[in-house]
Amino acid sequence: MKNIFYVLLAFMLIQVSCVKDPLEDIEEGGWNNERSILDIQFENQVGKPEVTRIDDERGEVEITINVDAVPDLSNIELRTLVLTYNATSSVNEGESLNFENAENSATIEVTSPTGKTREYKIIADSFQETLLGTYNVTDLVVWGGTGPEYGGGAVMAMMDKPWVWPETGGPGAELDNTVTFEMGGITEEGNTYGTIVNDAGEDGMYADFIFTGDPETDVNHFYRKIPKGEGEWLRNYATGTVSFTFDGKTTTGYFVEGGTEDLGWDKTKTTTDYALAFDLNGTDNWDKIYSDYDKFVARPRKFWIDLNKQ
Repeated sequence: MKNIFYVLLAFMLIQVSCVKDPLEDIEEGGWNNERSILDIQFENQVGKPEVTRIDDERGEVEITINVDAVPDLSNIELRTLVLTYNATSSVNEGESLNFENAENSATIEVTSPTGKTREYKIIADSFQETLLGTYNVTDLVVWGGTGPEYGGGAVMAMMDKPWVWPETGGPGAELDNTVTFEMGGITEEGNTYGTIVNDAGEDGMYADFIFTGDPETDVNHFYRKIPKGEGEWLRNYATGTVSFTFDGKTTTGYFVEGGTEDLGWDKTKTTTDYALAFDLNGTDNWDKIYSDYDKFVARPRKFWIDLNKQ
């Protein structure tokens, strides 16, 4: 019996030694044919890339480059390249591509651990920051009011009601101001930023937003959205917003081009050229419904700084 036992044991050991290690292929990479670009970022790239795998041998990546920040497209540095597991690329981070050709394109070849390749065509679209330049402030407009479904809402220019503001230094002081946006650069996320200068204009004055009706109320927290003097701006292309920072305080709004916005309740706001728009967080005040106080102080809903470009 002992001899039979030892024979069987030896046979089992031989069989186990012949079984293939299930991790061997994974460790050696023999299974991995993946050769894809997962993410890519170039210097002065705006927004996220659009990566398309066409077939086993071809792919396409569409990017947008801010041409205001580069002299030309002939030497654009690759900042970030994320590939599938253990794949390699013909172009590495820190190297540059030349997009200065008829198609504004270049190629990157990605190779899998097993040696299979896919060639990606990188297409660089040109981008120019539309925010840049100097603008005249032409109007300050508020959409506000409790119970618009009952006729309590209105869209009004602040100076349509001059008697509820200071005679000197009220909203009218802002209407000779100029606002200038200058480019600073692009963040790693592809958002543009720079400096903003709010110049007081010929009268040398900025508006002090004090509602002088009953009760008198300081509403600068609602309407002083653009800093006095010089501050910083950041345009976030993922959210469609523009933020303004001055002395550590940040406000966020939207850059609006000409058109008409539907506000609901048969109310609209028409922007002739451009505007900076800000959502406001007033509170319904049914005791003051239909009053100027309700629209400007208690329940302002949105604020526009209308602009035209010089």
